[in-house]
Amino acid sequence: MSLAILSDIHGNLEALDAVLADVDAQKPEAIVCLGDFVGYGASPNECLARLRPRIEAAVLGNHDVAALGRLRLGGFNSDAATSARWTQTELADEHRGWLDALPFTMVWRGVRIVHATPSDPEEWNYVLSIADAEYEFDAFEEPLCLIGHSHVPGQFQLDGSGVTYARKALVDLAPGARRIVNVGSVGQPRDGDPRAAWALLDPAAGRLEHRRVEYDVDAAAARIGDAGLPSFLAERLRWGE
Repeated sequence: MSLAILSDIHGNLEALDAVLADVDAQKPEAIVCLGDFVGYGASPNECLARLRPRIEAAVLGNHDVAALGRLRLGGFNSDAATSARWTQTELADEHRGWLDALPFTMVWRGVRIVHATPSDPEEWNYVLSIADAEYEFDAFEEPLCLIGHSHVPGQFQLDGSGVTYARKALVDLAPGARRIVNVGSVGQPRDGDPRAAWALLDPAAGRLEHRRVEYDVDAAAARIGDAGLPSFLAERLRWGE
């Protein structure tokens, strides 16, 4: 039994379609999304239409909340704020209502899932350092917490020797330690690798695999330009930053 973990789609239909093709090839039992279905990209409705029938569970991301008009945009940079306002006007009512009903965090199949942090899921903080992770481990009881938000795949592990951080394609989930795993971003990678990111979790085998998928970046960038969104949002897709 395996489970597909997607996060930070950000309205990038080309990336999502490529990831879903890879997901289908792996034949997971279920798919979950850790939020930020929308924002930055030019295909919010198309992405939601693709994912909603397929996912077993999901949580809200900050860009989803912004698209619902429930988040002040003062903390967004100018391009992100422009995208959020555009998404507010473009988002179909059926998708708006569905997003509005999502929780900020939940336990799914024994795993804590949240977009940003388990301690304050509505504050949109980041887990970027050992110190951040040490604080967050006190905020949940489950052995594994899956997050997104920073768009950088990696994992923090807490065991008898303290907290360590690693970025490896395969994560050993052997008993005796607790972990916070960032699964990266489908539609807005920011680790210097422009390929779309997702994770395949196999609880029975005790492992998680970070997977990367090539997609048509030029087509995704062209959609952003055609929508009249800031050109930087298109260019950064090519850099993976």
